[in-house]
Amino acid sequence: MTHLLLVDDDLEVLALLKKFLEQHGYRVDTATDGPTLWQAVERQMPDLVILDVMLPGESGLMLCQRLRAEHGIAVIMLTAMGELSDRVVGLELGADDYLTKPFDARELLARIRAVLRRTGEVRSVWNDKPRPILEFAGWQLDVTRRELRSPDKVMIPLSSGEFELLLVFAEHPLRVLTRQQLLDMARGEAYDAFDRSVDVQVSRLRRKLETDPNRAPMIRTIRNGGYLFTPNVVVKR
Repeated sequence: MTHLLLVDDDLEVLALLKKFLEQHGYRVDTATDGPTLWQAVERQMPDLVILDVMLPGESGLMLCQRLRAEHGIAVIMLTAMGELSDRVVGLELGADDYLTKPFDARELLARIRAVLRRTGEVRSVWNDKPRPILEFAGWQLDVTRRELRSPDKVMIPLSSGEFELLLVFAEHPLRVLTRQQLLDMARGEAYDAFDRSVDVQVSRLRRKLETDPNRAPMIRTIRNGGYLFTPNVVVKR
């Protein structure tokens, strides 16, 4: 049974969402702040954390950063009033998705399913069907293990969103892709998302891939077009 961790200091919201998600077949733990979140993670690692930005003590944004850096857990952020800055910062810190309060529980359920498809459920399918390693400009993207290694063989951590976006680029090199095409291919379905989230993920990938300022960029911005992945890609099986 997929294990979710809900983190919000509103006890009524926690109770309602816990009941709703359990009715849809998930195992749900709850926490109200940073200390109770880490206690829950220590008891059992969740498959996905649904994390409110506004928490007492350590903010949801900082907790998201630690979850991604220390455990690689998928995270959906809950933000109030659709604050653009919260959404951008959340994506910068590695959140896989976001949802603006107030929201319909059915939309949260759809977002949870979409994130899980891109992470744990996708990996379970790949375990039965070996996937290739994609090589470009000395880098290696191991599709089965969802790992990126630099030309120096150093593993570079990626959020699930960054991995999916890089995989789309590597599978479609030397081709201009619009933001909507990138969203659709990375998410696996048409996705009513914050369009500029693609720009945020591209910016993060550039910082990780383009470490030498003297080399041509791997991801080029095409004015009024989208993005172009410039390296040649070799598939190794």
